Amino acid sequence: MSEEIQDTTSLPDHIRQIVNVAHDKKAFDISVLILQGSSAFTDYFIMCSATSTRQVKAVVEGIEQALQTVQHPLSHIEGYENGKWVLMDIFDLVVHVFTPDTRRFYDLERLWGNALRVKIPEPPFPAKSLFQRN
Repeated sequence: MSEEIQDTTSLPDHIRQIVNVAHDKKAFDISVLILQGSSAFTDYFIMCSATSTRQVKAVVEGIEQALQTVQHPLSHIEGYENGKWVLMDIFDLVVHVFTPDTRRFYDLERLWGNALRVKIPEPPFPAKSLFQRN
């Protein structure tokens, strides 16, 4: 079982902002897995759930739009057509947006059990406004 922490202040601003966008689109059960120092191909996973495939797509579209606003690179998106599990590769992090049944079935948190887990509180925590136009 992974260690869970509540301190979100040490997370990079772009991760905190993506979490806020997911919250804005009504995603829930959001957590961040810190994979630095492991054999993972990325430094962070953001995982969240959405109640339907339509909402999964809305969360993904919101994150994608926010990334475009600040010209933050997005490598690719997988699973969008199906909408039950969408993976967004953003180089140093991978965002996973699931329907609840799909998230339970694949249980990625268990597969990455040695990772440090940051449970994101409700409502969204403060972050610099990286994705908002001034």
